[in-house]
Amino acid sequence: MSTPPRAERHDHLITFHGDTRNDPYYWIMDRESPQVLQLLGDENAFRKESLADLAPLEAEIFNEVKSRIEETDTSVPVRMDEWWYFERTREGLNYAVNCRVPVGDDRETPPVIDPLTSLPGEQVILDENHEAGDGDFLSVGILAISPNDEWVAVGIDRDGNEEHDVTFRRLADGVVADDHLSPLHYSLTWSMDNAYVWYTMIDEAARPWQVWRHQLGTEQRADVLVFQEDDEMFWVDVARTRDDEKIVITSSSKMSSEARSLDARNPLGEFVILDPRRDGIDYDVEHYRDASGRGWWLKTSNENATDFALWVRADDTDGEWTVALPERSGVRLEGIDAYGTFFAISERFNGLACVRLVPHHGAAAADVDIEAVSYLVTGDVDPSTIVAGGTPSYDATTYRVVTTSLITPRTVSDVVVATGDNLVRKQQIVKGDFDPERYRTGRVWVSASDGTRIPVSIVARRDLVIELDDGTLAPADPSPFLLYGYGSYEASIDPGFSVFRLSLLDRGIIFGIAHIRGGGEMGRRWYEEGRLAQKATTFSDFVAVSRHLCEQGWTTSSQLAARGGSAGGLLMGAVANLAPELFRAIVAEVPFVDALTTILDPSLPLTVTEWEEWGNPIESASIYSIMKGYAPYDNVRATNDDGSPRVYPDMYLTSGLNDTRVGYWEAVKFAQKIRDVNPDNRVFVKVEMGAGHGGPSGRYDAWHDEAATAAFIVSRITRR
Repeated sequence: MSTPPRAERHDHLITFHGDTRNDPYYWIMDRESPQVLQLLGDENAFRKESLADLAPLEAEIFNEVKSRIEETDTSVPVRMDEWWYFERTREGLNYAVNCRVPVGDDRETPPVIDPLTSLPGEQVILDENHEAGDGDFLSVGILAISPNDEWVAVGIDRDGNEEHDVTFRRLADGVVADDHLSPLHYSLTWSMDNAYVWYTMIDEAARPWQVWRHQLGTEQRADVLVFQEDDEMFWVDVARTRDDEKIVITSSSKMSSEARSLDARNPLGEFVILDPRRDGIDYDVEHYRDASGRGWWLKTSNENATDFALWVRADDTDGEWTVALPERSGVRLEGIDAYGTFFAISERFNGLACVRLVPHHGAAAADVDIEAVSYLVTGDVDPSTIVAGGTPSYDATTYRVVTTSLITPRTVSDVVVATGDNLVRKQQIVKGDFDPERYRTGRVWVSASDGTRIPVSIVARRDLVIELDDGTLAPADPSPFLLYGYGSYEASIDPGFSVFRLSLLDRGIIFGIAHIRGGGEMGRRWYEEGRLAQKATTFSDFVAVSRHLCEQGWTTSSQLAARGGSAGGLLMGAVANLAPELFRAIVAEVPFVDALTTILDPSLPLTVTEWEEWGNPIESASIYSIMKGYAPYDNVRATNDDGSPRVYPDMYLTSGLNDTRVGYWEAVKFAQKIRDVNPDNRVFVKVEMGAGHGGPSGRYDAWHDEAATAAFIVSRITRR
C-alpha cells in the first residue's frame, strides 16, 4: 500500500463557552484552494492505488449486478388526467427517457408497454440521455406538466449542488420558450389557467426561503415575490393539491410547520394562513371536495397527539378543526392522500410501513367514520414494507402501492378501493438464477442499555440461519455480517429488496438494518429519544445491537462491518470512536463527522435549519458539551481507556465536492485525524469531484460505485 496523503497542520483556534479547540485541518474547507484540490486528488489516487487489488472483485460484482438487471425496461404507467406517464430505460444508456401516451377507454388499467416499441400517440417528454450529453452529472429535479397538458417545466442540476435551471418546453413539437428560471430548489407548480407558475428560490445557505410567481412569456426579473420565510429554521415548498383547487405554500422546520393557501384559479390572489405556526406543532394538509361540491381540508398533526391524529375543517369556514381520526396507540399516522371517493392513509404499525384505504363515496369529511369503513393493505412477509406508489389522478378508483421486503423484489400493484382486490401490475425483474427461497428474512429484538427493545431486520442465505418453531431466526454459525444504520430526522430505514445486496448474500454475508432511535420506525417517541440532548442514544443503540450480534453467535468482531450515510455517517464515526473493537470495517458515505464545527458556523449551508435536530451549541453550553462529547472528528483518540494503542476499523469514506448538505471536507478531515493518532490505521477516501450528496447520477456510474463499496466490504469480512 502506498503512503497515505498527509495534510499540513495549521493551528486554528475555535472558542465557545470558555472552551477552545484547535482544528489544524480547518483550512481544508476552502474549496477554491489549489492546495485543497491537490489534497482531494491525492486522496483519490491513494485509495485507487491502495485498493487496486480489489479491481477484479469490483468488476466481478459489477458484472453480477448488471447481469441481474433488465437494462432495457419500462416503468408501470401512471395516469395523470388524460395521459399515461412512464419511463423507458435502454441498455447502454445511463439515464431514463420520460414518455407519455394518451388514455384510451380504460382509465384504470395501465397499458402494457413493449420496451423496444413505441405505442401509437406516444410522446417523449424528456430524454435525459440527450440532456446529459457528455457531462459527468445530471439530475432532473423538476418535471411539471401544465394543466392543459401542453407544456412541461424542466429543472436540471448539472453539478450535484441541488440548484436547478428551469426551461419550458412545448410537448407537441419540443419548442423551448424564452422563459428561463434559475437557480430554483425542487418545487414548482402551475396555476390552473396555465399562465403562471410558482417556484422556490434558495438563499446563500442553500435554504429554500422564497416563493415567486412567474408569468409565462416574461423575464425572471419581472417575477413577483409572494412569500418570504425570514426564520432561518424554516424551509418553504409550494404545490397544487391533487383536486386542482388550491395552491399551498408550506413553511416547515424540523418540528413546526405552517401552511397558507390560494385558489388555484385565482393566481393573482393572496395566500391565506390555514393554521398559524406554533412551536412544536407539526402538520400537513390535503384538500378534497365532497359530492355536494363543498371543499374540505384534512390535516395530520401532532397537536395533543404524539403519533399524530387526523383533523378536518370545511374550507368555507374559519371554524375549529374537528378530530376525524384520533391518535391510536402504537400507530404512527404519517400522512393522507385525498381522492374523489376515498382517502389513502400512510401509517406505521409495529415498526412497519403500511397503507389504510378509506372509501368515502363523496361524503363530507365530518361524516366519515374512518375506523369503521377503512381497511389495511399489508404484506405477506415479515418484515416487509408497503408504501404509496404514486396515484396522481383525483378521479382514480384504484390506489397504487409498492410492496417489498428484504427477499421480495419491488412489486407494483393497484388496489381496487371498493373491493380490496390487489391487481399486480409488475414485479421487479431479477435476471439470472435468483430464487427467494434461497434466503430467509426476519426480525431480531435487541435490548438497549436502558432496556428498550430495538428491532433489527435481517436477511441471510438460508443455510446460514436456523428457523425456530415460532418463526424467528437464529444463527447457524458466526458469519460475516453487514449492519446498516441511520437514526436521525425521524427517517425510517424500511426493509426493501436490493439487487446489489445479492452479491453480498451469495458470498455468505448476512445483512441487517438496526432500526435505532432517532429514526421514525417506532413512532415519534422513537425519534424524540434520539435527538438533541439524547442524541447519544442513537449511537449506544447501534453499539448494543452490534454487541448482541456478536454475543449471540450471529457474527464476530473480525467479521462485522457497519455502513451508514450522511447522518448515518455521523453514526458510523461515533461508533468507531465508542467501540472500535467491535468492527472489522466501516463504510461512511458523505458522513457528517465534523458535526460540532459545522453546527457552530451559521454561514454554512443548512446549519441553522439543523439546530432543531442537534441543538444550538452557540447559544447552549449544555448542547455544546454534548455535541463535543460525540462529534466523531473531535473524539478521535490515540489510546483506549486502558492506555493501549487504539486501532480503528478499516474505513471507507466518501464525499462530494459539490455537496451542499455535508461538506466534502468532513470525510477528508476525519481521515487525516485518524491517520494522525496511528499511521497504521487504514482509512480511504473517495471524493466525487463532479457530484454532490447523492453521488454519481448515471445508473452505470452508480453501479460501479456500489460495486467498489461492496468489494471493500467483502475483502474485509470474508476469507477470499
